[in-house]
Amino acid sequence: MKFYDALGLEPKLALDLDDLKKRFYDRSRQWHPDRFSRANSEEKQRSEEMTSMLNDAFRTLRDPVSRAEYFLRESGLELPKDAPPELLEEVFELNMALEELRGGDESARGQLVSAQERFAAMMGDADASLAGLFAHYDEKPERAMLDQIRATLNRRKYVSNLLRDVEKELNVHSAN
Repeated sequence: MKFYDALGLEPKLALDLDDLKKRFYDRSRQWHPDRFSRANSEEKQRSEEMTSMLNDAFRTLRDPVSRAEYFLRESGLELPKDAPPELLEEVFELNMALEELRGGDESARGQLVSAQERFAAMMGDADASLAGLFAHYDEKPERAMLDQIRATLNRRKYVSNLLRDVEKELNVHSAN
């Protein structure tokens, strides 16, 4: 996994962020283009490529969600495109409430505020669950655990989008 290799890390889902930051800064200084100003064009290009890779690696690996998505992709797994089935009814009700508010029905605001709180709690639950799954996978790497991580990430991503939509609509209609 090239991002882990670039930073000299063992491919794991749970990372020490202070260690990650230290490795990033150490390697960034090592490969900084200013250090290669008098080098040949091949070495300069390698420096620029490594600097770009290090920036991408740090940006990806410092965030637990993007790290897990990267880890899954590198393991040959993609996130599903469909909504988790257990959220379909919730999505339907939410869309109705959003349409009502957009149509001027302020009575839908309470339902949306309640949904906003529920989605924020779901995000917190997903994040806590991911942290536990990461530690478990790192201790005992099994495909079944990657599948659980994948399902949790999919649910989290979907809930994050719902939360964003609710917050956007509540902000738009509170400004009016």
